[in-house]
Amino acid sequence: MKDLVVVSNRVSIPEAGRSQAGGLAMALNSALARHGGMWFGWNGEICHDTSPQPTQTRRNGITYATLPLNAEQHNDYYLGFSNEVLWPIFHFNLGAMKFHRHHAQVYYATNQHFAEQLSKLLTGDELIWVHDYHLIPLGEALRRQGSHAPMGFFLHIPFPSAELLRCIPGHRDLLASFFAYDLLGFQTPQDLETFCHAAIRILGAKRSDNVLRYGDQRLKLGIYPVGIDVDTLQREAQHSETKQAVRQLRTSLGGCALIAGADRLDYSKGLGERMLAFEHLLDDYPHYRRHVLYTQVASPSRSAITEYDDLRQQLESQAGHINGLHSDLDWVPVHYINKTYPRTALMGLFRAAQVGLVTPLRDGMNLVCKEFVAAQDSRDPGALVLSELAGAAHELEGALLVNPYDPHAIAEALDQALQMPHEERCRRHASMLASVRCNDLTRWWQRFLDDLGYAVSS
Repeated sequence: MKDLVVVSNRVSIPEAGRSQAGGLAMALNSALARHGGMWFGWNGEICHDTSPQPTQTRRNGITYATLPLNAEQHNDYYLGFSNEVLWPIFHFNLGAMKFHRHHAQVYYATNQHFAEQLSKLLTGDELIWVHDYHLIPLGEALRRQGSHAPMGFFLHIPFPSAELLRCIPGHRDLLASFFAYDLLGFQTPQDLETFCHAAIRILGAKRSDNVLRYGDQRLKLGIYPVGIDVDTLQREAQHSETKQAVRQLRTSLGGCALIAGADRLDYSKGLGERMLAFEHLLDDYPHYRRHVLYTQVASPSRSAITEYDDLRQQLESQAGHINGLHSDLDWVPVHYINKTYPRTALMGLFRAAQVGLVTPLRDGMNLVCKEFVAAQDSRDPGALVLSELAGAAHELEGALLVNPYDPHAIAEALDQALQMPHEERCRRHASMLASVRCNDLTRWWQRFLDDLGYAVSS
């Protein structure tokens, strides 16, 4: 069996006494533990060196090779091209794109630097799995370094239409760089089809089933929806009921129904539209006043980017407006929290909620909605209101699907969720839980790595 090399923008090194950063990190560590190998990427630090070098750490038989970014790489590769060009375009937000040619040059140069540093650590008998939009050109850079290893790429975010992709200067080179990989994985069938359309229309690639050919390069495509560790999350949710903070939360509700959301602070999550929808719920369905609470956790993110700071201020203003208009001395309808909580605390929040509210404007998958499903007590589950533009909408047919751009429609769905009979809630929840179990986190990485081996040998 070949060793596995995972490459991602950020690397999560397990530390004794600390919980794993998230479900995805647990999955990748699980895959590495099964195959043996190395996880390579940025360690989250910024240095003054012009050419940062990796350091290696061993944990439980896995090598973590991490390196810092210098200030230029952090500003131009990470904050600049990755998160002010690729992120907004891939999330269908052309208005947020800020292109600078130098940022693009540093993006490609940083990928080349990563490839050079990683190549020094390879023995030639590995399976390489590259993750997400920060590292699209890495495969091509590794091929230039002489690597012939089987190489797969997984895109965690949506893929944009050909028309949107064309808005990125240099889009042809970016699109062509995917063909350095042997296997390209997407979250949904729609993303796969959108990529094929762009490759055929822009590059003139030829398609045969789920294989694309461009020149002498052959790229196999697959659909691999990211999942969660259902059993672990269910245990955490059940255990949360013994925690004092969760008991206090339930007591503080005072008999009110809880609507809960927990997201990274990002314009793609539809948080402003969601806040407006809750205001419409109180205005259009006044019988919910004093009988419902909305708690929204928005974890800080990319504060160095202006749009994110503007969004934080907007949400604070919206929450203050709703509370100022509707609150009583003993009832405050919106609890907006701009703070990062451990996953165990969020599972307790979801466990206590009657409604999960997850309405991104666009999302590759969205695991929050799946975590909400896992957290619920199947004997008396809550209902899920979910954006139809989240990748998870393809799987969670038991959710109430909404257009995330329509706050009135979201308010109507919240009313339906709050009024939903027990039997219907149980039926919908059972359907969603079965789907989440079918496509869990272990199945995700096993299917991708199995197909990567097949894609190379076929």
